[in-house]
Amino acid sequence: MIKVTLIAMGKLKEAYLRDAVSEYTKRLSRYCDLDIIELEPVKLPESPSRAQVEAALSKEAEMIFRKIPKNCDIYPLCVEGKQLSSEGFAERLNSLSQQGRGIALIIGSSYGLSERVKAEATIRLSLSSMTFPHQLFRVMLLEQVYRGFKINEGSTYHK
Repeated sequence: MIKVTLIAMGKLKEAYLRDAVSEYTKRLSRYCDLDIIELEPVKLPESPSRAQVEAALSKEAEMIFRKIPKNCDIYPLCVEGKQLSSEGFAERLNSLSQQGRGIALIIGSSYGLSERVKAEATIRLSLSSMTFPHQLFRVMLLEQVYRGFKINEGSTYHK
C-alpha cells in the first residue's frame, strides 16, 4: 500500500472542512496509508519585509524537511507548478505504487514555500492558476488523491 503524506502549514479551523478531510481520510484508507501532518506557520508581523518572509519560509522549510518520509517523491504545491490532469496524476500515483515509493504533498503557508523546498521537488505541482484558501485547498487536494485511486481502479467515480 502506497504511503501518502500530506504536510500542511496550519490547522483546519472550520468544522465543515475538518469533516470533509475526515471523509476523504476514511475513503482513502482503502487505497493508501495516509498521514496528514499539520505544522504551525511562523508568525509574521502585519506587513512583513521580504527578509522577514524569507526567514520565516526558511524556518518552515526546516520543519517540513523533518517530516518528509524516506523513499518518497516530493510534490510541493505552488502556483508556478505543473498542472496535471486527474488521469495524469493517477498515472503518477500508480507508478509510485509500483516502484514501492511514497508521495509527500506539501502545502505551504500564506506566503508559499521556500525555494529550498521547491528545489527538492520531484515535480512542482499546481492544481490551478487560481488562488484558493489554504484550508479549502487541502480538501481539494485530498479529493484529487482519492480521484486518482478511483481512476486507477477503473471506477465510475471519475466520470
